[in-house]
Amino acid sequence: MVGQKAQLGPLSSLLLIALCLLHPGASGQPPPPHGALAEEAMSVRGVRGSSVELACGSGPAPLLVLWSFTPPGSLEPQPVAVTNGAASKVEARASALGAVSLRNGSLVLAELREGAGGRFLCQALRMAGGQLQVTYSHLSLVVLVPVAKPQVHLSDASPVEGASVEATCALQEGTEPVAFAWQHRAPQGPGEGLAGVTGPLLRLDPVHRSHLGWYLCSAHNPVSNRSSDGVFLDVIYGPDPPVITVEPTARAEGGFWASESREVTLSCQAASNPPSDYAWMYEHTQVHTGPTYVLARASRAHAGLYTCLAHNRLLDTCTQTAVQLTISYPPDGKPSCAVLPTLGAVTLVCAWPGGLPAALLRWEGPQGTGPTAPSNVTWSHPASLLPNGSAFTCTAQHPALELPALCRTTLWEPLGSPTCWAAATRGDQAVTLSCGWRGGQPPALLSWHDGQQQPLGGHSASLAVLLLQGHEGLAGREFTCWGTHPLRTPRARCRLRLQAPRLAVAEPRVSVLEGGEAWLGCVLLGGTPPAQLLWLDPRQQRVDPGAAGLVLHPEGTQLRLAIPDADPERHRGTYWCVARNAVGSSRRGVLLEVLRYPAPPNVTISRLVYAKHRREVQLQWALRGPGNLTGFVVQRRASAPGPAAGAWETAASGIEPESRGRRLGGLDPGVLYAFRVLALNHRTAGQPSEVKIPADPPFSAYPAVLGAAGAGMVVATAAWLLVFQYAARHPETFPRLAQLLVPTHRSHQHQGPGEGEGTQAGTETPAISAGSDPAQESDAPVNVTITVTAAP
Repeated sequence: MVGQKAQLGPLSSLLLIALCLLHPGASGQPPPPHGALAEEAMSVRGVRGSSVELACGSGPAPLLVLWSFTPPGSLEPQPVAVTNGAASKVEARASALGAVSLRNGSLVLAELREGAGGRFLCQALRMAGGQLQVTYSHLSLVVLVPVAKPQVHLSDASPVEGASVEATCALQEGTEPVAFAWQHRAPQGPGEGLAGVTGPLLRLDPVHRSHLGWYLCSAHNPVSNRSSDGVFLDVIYGPDPPVITVEPTARAEGGFWASESREVTLSCQAASNPPSDYAWMYEHTQVHTGPTYVLARASRAHAGLYTCLAHNRLLDTCTQTAVQLTISYPPDGKPSCAVLPTLGAVTLVCAWPGGLPAALLRWEGPQGTGPTAPSNVTWSHPASLLPNGSAFTCTAQHPALELPALCRTTLWEPLGSPTCWAAATRGDQAVTLSCGWRGGQPPALLSWHDGQQQPLGGHSASLAVLLLQGHEGLAGREFTCWGTHPLRTPRARCRLRLQAPRLAVAEPRVSVLEGGEAWLGCVLLGGTPPAQLLWLDPRQQRVDPGAAGLVLHPEGTQLRLAIPDADPERHRGTYWCVARNAVGSSRRGVLLEVLRYPAPPNVTISRLVYAKHRREVQLQWALRGPGNLTGFVVQRRASAPGPAAGAWETAASGIEPESRGRRLGGLDPGVLYAFRVLALNHRTAGQPSEVKIPADPPFSAYPAVLGAAGAGMVVATAAWLLVFQYAARHPETFPRLAQLLVPTHRSHQHQGPGEGEGTQAGTETPAISAGSDPAQESDAPVNVTITVTAAP
C-alpha cells in the first residue's frame, strides 16, 4: 500500500494541476482557453467484440493525458483514464466500454461493446517552446454489429416444373444497412450467383428444371458477411425425348456406326426427375430393359433400327427415340503426320489409308483450318509466314471411333548451329567428315562444301557424312557444312580443318635411381581427326597394355607410361611417344636414365670357425674404407679345387648394416664349404670379400690334464680309505697297520677312574693280548676326514 500511494502521489498531483488548468466545460466543446489548441472531431469505427485504438492527437510526447467519454444524448462527460507517462489509472466504470487500457497516451478499447459508441475527448498537456500547452482531441466512435447467420425457407421443397416457389432469407441481427445476395448450386457443378436479387425474398415463377439444386443466401453489412446453409429444391419433371449414344461413338447419317467384332454399348438417357425407366426395342421387338444395351460382339446381323422407351412413374409420362445402327470398321493403326523438308516452304502430309468408310482427315494450324480429304491430305505453307513453334493437328474422324484420332506436329527450328566432327576408319585408310544438327521440325538440310565453297554431294536431313581417302595431302584443308531450315534465317554453318596430330612430352629427359619408378608423360595438343597415342620402347617396339614391367595410364588427352622397378640393363634408353591419324603423324622422344647407387665399402672376413661338430660356423667381418651401405649378404658354396667348385648361393640376406657377425647353421659336416661377404647399397653390391674356408677351433690340453689329475687323486684316496677301514676292523690281517690305527687306551677302557687318570698322564699302553676278540675291538666307529685340494 505504501508503494501504491507513492506511485499514485505524482499522478494525483498532476491530475489536480490539470483539472485546475483545463476548462471545466471542455466537454460541451466551448472555445478553448488561452494557450490551448483544439483539433477537429474525427470519426472512428469499431466492431463489437474487436479492438480499436484512439490516438490523442500528434506532436511531442504529452506530460499528462486525460480521456473522457460522453454517451449519445448526454452532455456530461465521464472520466475514462488518465496517465502521466510513468503511471496510469483507468476508471472502474469504463469497463462498460470494453477492456480499457492506455498505450503511449492512446486509448485502447479491446472486446468492444455496443455501449462504447459516443464521443471521446482527449486532453493532453505538452511542453512546446519552453511553455505548457494544452491540446484537445475530439473523436466520435461508432460501434458496428456484425450480421448473424441467415436461414433459407422454401415455400415448396418439391414442386412440379411450371409451379411457383418462394424462398425467404431470415436474419436475426446486424447493423443496417444489410444487403442480401442469392446463390444457386446445381447438384453437379459450381455455384452461381443470381443477379438482380438483392432482397431477402426470391421468387421462382414458374419454376424450371434448371432451378433444381441448392440455394444459399448471404447477408452483409459494412462489418461482416455471413452465408446460410444450403437448402435443396427438388423440381419434378420429364421425361424428355431420350438421347441415344453408342460407344464407341461413330455417328452416321440417321444413326451410328459400330465396329464389327467389337463390343458395342447403346445407352439411352432421358432428362427426368425422378429418373425414368427404360426399355429397348429392336425392329419393334423388346430385347432389353434398362438404360444400357450391350452387344458383346457386334456383327452385321445387329445392324438395324433400335428404339429406346423412357417412362416417369411419378408423373406417368412416356417418351421414345429411335436410331439406325450400321456396322463398320476403321483403318488400322493411327494417322501419321510428317513434315517434308523443302527449301523455302513447309509441306505437311497426313495419311491414314483403309477403313469402311474411309477416315476423313483435316489439317488445323495457327492460321486456321486446312484442307480436308479422305485417307490422305497434304498442306503446303510458305516458310516466311510461319513463326517458330507453330503447331499443326491432323484430325481423323471415322464412324467406328469414339473420339477423333489425332496426330500433331510442331514446327521449330533447331537450337544452336551445326556440329562438325571427323573420324578415321580402321587403319586410318579413310576420313569421315560428319555434320549433325539435331532437333528441328522439319529436320534441317545439311551439305558439305570444300574450301572454295563448291558442294561435295547433295543435301541430307539432320546428318551429312562425307568420306575422303586418307593421305597426308588432306592436312591443312578446310571444309564447311552449311545447314538450312525453313524457319531459320540466315543459314548456319560449321567449319572443320584437318590437321596432323601435335603432341608434347612432360620432360624430354627423365632420371631415376635403380629400383625406383619412372613416369614418362605425353599429351596430345591437337589433331583432326582425333589421333591415337602410343609409346615405343628403346627397341622401337610398341608398349601394349599389360606389358611386363610397363604400365600405361590413359587420362583424357594424356598417355602416361609408368616404369616401376627401373633396371639400367632393361629399361634405360629413349622412349618415343607417337600420335597418328589419317592425315599425318608426330613423335617425341624421352631419354630415360637409370642411375645406380654408389658402391658400398669393401668387406674383409676377420673370423670364420666351425661350431657344433661342423654343423654351424661363426662368421665375423669388418669394413674397409668409407661408403654408404644398406645391408650385407653372406654367400657360400661347396668348395673344391679347380673348376669343380659349386656355384655361389645366398646363405644369409637382409642383414642390418650395423651387424658385423653372423652364426650360420644347416651345414653338412661331410662337405667343405667356402664363404664370402658382400656389402649392399640398395641394389648396388660392393666387391666380394676374400673367400675363406671355416677353420676348426684351437685345441687346449690344460683343462683336460687338471681334470684327469683331480679324478685320479679322488680315486686313490677312496681306495686307501677302504684299505684303512678294512685293516681297522680286521687287525689280524694287517697287525702292524692295526697297531697304528687303533690307540692303546682302548685296551684299558674298563679300568677304574684312577687308572684312567694314569693313562691320561702319559703311561704307555701295553699291546693287545692275543686272546682279545678283534670283533669286539672293531665295533667302535672310526671317523676319518679327507681333504683334497686341486691346484689350477
